[in-house]
Amino acid sequence: MREYYSKKLSANKLKRCYDIASPRIKQYLKAEINFVLEQIRSTDKVLELGCGYGRVLKELAIKTSKVVGIDTSFESLELAKEFLQDSKNIELHQMNANSLSFKEEAFDVVIAIQNGISAFKVEPEVLLRESLRITKTNGKLILSSYSANFWEERLKWFIQQSEEDLLGEIDFEKTGKGSIVCKDGFIATTFSKKDFQNLLQRMNLKGAIQEIDMSSIFCVITK
Repeated sequence: MREYYSKKLSANKLKRCYDIASPRIKQYLKAEINFVLEQIRSTDKVLELGCGYGRVLKELAIKTSKVVGIDTSFESLELAKEFLQDSKNIELHQMNANSLSFKEEAFDVVIAIQNGISAFKVEPEVLLRESLRITKTNGKLILSSYSANFWEERLKWFIQQSEEDLLGEIDFEKTGKGSIVCKDGFIATTFSKKDFQNLLQRMNLKGAIQEIDMSSIFCVITK
């Protein structure tokens, strides 16, 4: 289901997922953005991997001088052009995170939040290598996934999406332990604090890992 977000869950369907979110989910989403905003400076050039229709880019563009977003979905990027039409410092590209067409050390900060490390279906080592290649020395790579403490709220949100036919029917027999499985083959996994620690150890990297808002696990790697 590598192309799920580019074919089934893109553009207005993706936006609808956020429109129907409960107050607690919206708190989680805002907390993620606020954490990222605290990590960037007004002079930074920032890249968001998996930008969708531009929900996060719009917030980043207010804080910093130049923002670039990539996504595999042409339809989502077309919606992003409309959604972001008043933001003049944003650039959009159709691109896969496992093969980035940017030169080395092109960005001060690269982000892949809201569980991008799992949702992209890209090998984590490949994602980190490509992301760090285009990150400047002393720049940051910011990753996030869901906290185990947020399981019940996350599952309720995915049930909402399924009931609106944004996702396939959820297979409750297979769903659990951080993974949400749909009968159409879609699987939403997570990356735990331990998973981040193991990944950093395998790649001989150092990063700061912390839980935010009892909803997100963030890993910030300084190159």
